[in-house]
Amino acid sequence: MTTFVDRVELHVAAGNGGHGCASVHREKFKPLGGPDGGNGGRGGDVILVVDQSVTTLIDYHHHPHRKATNGKPGEGGHRAGKEGQDLVLPVPDGTVVLSKSGEVLADLVGHGTSFVAAQGGRGGLGNAALASARRKAPGFALLGVPGDAGDVVLELKTVADVALVGYPSAGKSSLISVLSAAKPKIADYPFTTLVPNLGVVTAGSVTYTVADVPGLIPGASQGKGLGLEFLRHVERCEVLVHVLDTATLESDRDPVTDLDIIEEELRQYGGLEGRPRVVVLNKTDVPDGKDLADLVRPDLEARGYRVFEVSAVSRSGLRELSFALAKIVDAARAAKPKQEATRIVIRPKAVDDAGFRIVTEETADGPVFRVLGEKPERWVRQTDFNNDEAVGYLSDRLARLGVEDRLKKSGAHPGDTVAIGPGEDAVVFDWEPAMASGAEMLGRRGEDHRFDAPRAAVQRRKEREAERADQEYNDFDPFSGAGPV
Repeated sequence: MTTFVDRVELHVAAGNGGHGCASVHREKFKPLGGPDGGNGGRGGDVILVVDQSVTTLIDYHHHPHRKATNGKPGEGGHRAGKEGQDLVLPVPDGTVVLSKSGEVLADLVGHGTSFVAAQGGRGGLGNAALASARRKAPGFALLGVPGDAGDVVLELKTVADVALVGYPSAGKSSLISVLSAAKPKIADYPFTTLVPNLGVVTAGSVTYTVADVPGLIPGASQGKGLGLEFLRHVERCEVLVHVLDTATLESDRDPVTDLDIIEEELRQYGGLEGRPRVVVLNKTDVPDGKDLADLVRPDLEARGYRVFEVSAVSRSGLRELSFALAKIVDAARAAKPKQEATRIVIRPKAVDDAGFRIVTEETADGPVFRVLGEKPERWVRQTDFNNDEAVGYLSDRLARLGVEDRLKKSGAHPGDTVAIGPGEDAVVFDWEPAMASGAEMLGRRGEDHRFDAPRAAVQRRKEREAERADQEYNDFDPFSGAGPV
C-alpha cells in the first residue's frame, strides 16, 4: 500500500554563527604587528523549497529533526571562517507552513517557491574588525549568534482544479481512471482509496487536474472515517464534483440523500460555499442505476445543479462531462486577477523607535527592569563574559543605544536588577550607572598590555639619548677650540 503523509511536525534548527578570532600578528623583528583576527562564518539556513517531483511529506514523518551546519570560527591572519551550508528541504506543491499555535507562516504554491524556516546565526566579528582609532588593539572578539530553532507544522493541500467528492465506493476512482491516465486502486469495498489521487485531463485546448478524494461519510468534518484528514485537499480546487452512486445496494441510501449529507459535511468544514458544483450520476450502465438516475435528475436540476449521467464502465457521458469541467475551470482561471510583479515594500522605522523597550516587572525581591529588543539581545549573545574588555565593549554599545538613559527615566536606581532578554535566557545583573561607559572599570580600554613593553623600551631609549645630548652640551668648551670627544 502506498504510504501518504500530508501533515507533519518538523523540528528545524539553523546553524550557529562561528566565533570571531582574537589574534595579534607576529613575525620576525615585529612580534606585535597589530590585530589580525578574522570573522566567524555565518550559520546555514533551513529553507523549504517547492519541488514538483515531491508529492508527500513521508520523508519528514520518518525524519522530523533537521539541522543546518554551523559556521566555522575565524582564524588569525585575517582569515574568515567558512560559512555554514544551507539545508534545502524539498516539499510538495501546495504545502502550508504553520506555527505550532496554528498561525500561517507561508503558503508554498508554485515550483521553486521557498521559505526560510530557520535563519542561521551571524558570525562574530574578529578583533581586526573591532579595531578603531580609539581601540587600536582589541584583546577580544565577538561570539557567533546561535541560529534559530523551533517547530513548524507542514500541511499539504493538494493543488488541483477539480475535486471528486462522494460516499465510499461511489466510483470516484473508476471515474478518474477513465478521465485521465491515473491508475488508482479500484475494488468493490468501502475506503479503497486511502490517499488523494491526481489525474491530468485534456479537453480541447484546456488541460486541468482532477483530484480523487477519499470517501466521505456522515461526521467526516468532525473526524469520522478519513474525511477530516483529506477535506483540506479540496480547499484549492475550483470545482467540486459530487459523484453519486445510482446502483448502491444499501437500502437506506439514495443519490439525493447522499448529496445532502456530503453538502452538510462540506458546510461544516467551511470555506467551500462559493465553489461551483457539478453532480455526476455514476453507474448508469446498471439497469436499476439508469432508472434511478432518470428519477432523481429533475429534482437535482431544480436545485440548480448541472447533472451528468455517466458510466465509468461503458464510458458513456464522459466526453460531455470532461468538456463541461474544462469550460468551468477555464472561466475560473480567467476570473482570477493577474498576479502582479513582486514589489518590495519598505517600511521605515518610526522616528521615536529606539530599537528596544524596557518593561518593569514587580517581584517579591523588588522591581526587575527587563530590556527587550533585537539589538541588545543579540549583543548579549555575542559577548564573552569571561573577558572584562568584552564586557566593557558591551556596556559602551548599550550606552550608545540609549539603554542607560532609558533605565534612569524608567526609575531604575543603582543596585536594581536589570535583565536583558526574555525569560530564563536573559542576562541578569545589578545595575551600576558608573559602568555605562566602561572607562571607570577598565581604564585605557582597547589597548593590549602586550604593547606596554615595547613602548617602555622606546621611552627609555629616548631618555638615554636626551641624557647623552645634555652631557655633550655640558662638556663642550667654546674657548679651548676643541669640541667634546
